[in-house]
Amino acid sequence: MCSSRVAASIAVLCFGVVISVPTWSKDKAKEDDGTTVDSGSFGIFAGGLRIATETFTIKQGSLGSLVSSDFKSTQGDQNAEQSSVLQLSPSGDLRSYDWKELSPGKTVASVVPDESFLIEHFGDSPASKQNAQNFLLPASTAIMDDYVFVHREVLAWKYLATACKHDQGLQCPKDQKMQFGTLNPHERSSMPVSIEFTGRDKVNVHAVQRELSRFVLKSESGDWALWLDDQLKLVRLLNDTGTEVVRD
Repeated sequence: MCSSRVAASIAVLCFGVVISVPTWSKDKAKEDDGTTVDSGSFGIFAGGLRIATETFTIKQGSLGSLVSSDFKSTQGDQNAEQSSVLQLSPSGDLRSYDWKELSPGKTVASVVPDESFLIEHFGDSPASKQNAQNFLLPASTAIMDDYVFVHREVLAWKYLATACKHDQGLQCPKDQKMQFGTLNPHERSSMPVSIEFTGRDKVNVHAVQRELSRFVLKSESGDWALWLDDQLKLVRLLNDTGTEVVRD
């Protein structure tokens, strides 16, 4: 699937980078700004037309990783913009997730663990009265929010860390599903999803044919095909309704 050198790197990455994010205080950020392990942007396409862009960064610090995302869409007179920050513990558990909508609305949401629960607070603004909703979910639950496609990369890396062998290069079992619990804060709903590796695939990306590793993410809300390169970075996504997401 990939070289031994890359596999060794991703083994460290999977167990100690994306699956581990610290609580990033301002003082801690001064001590350790973290190492960027992935960054860039995804173009979101519908009917062959680009309708939105997500810009993202994944950082590794001494205590874990930080996943940030900015999503912008312009369709006619309608603008949509949102941003989010996901923090995970060194063991991969959720520390916090913060999301805010900048346009067309002005809503905010945050998710934090509390013993055996996850608690989501949401409202019109940080200063407004916050509503709360409890989910009987463990802190190991993966965040998979709407319009945050980098969360799919994080979940794919979690699959690589737990389902694949790393002793002689990265080797994933073909057509063997692994299930994960997820929470969608935007919809304030949870659901199980499964991921499986389906093999190598030749794919045209920006008019260039590339051989990539293909995975399938299945859920009750629809299926996504994911293609990762030999550095195990997400290159392309395609769902069963035709929406396509491509790394710029």
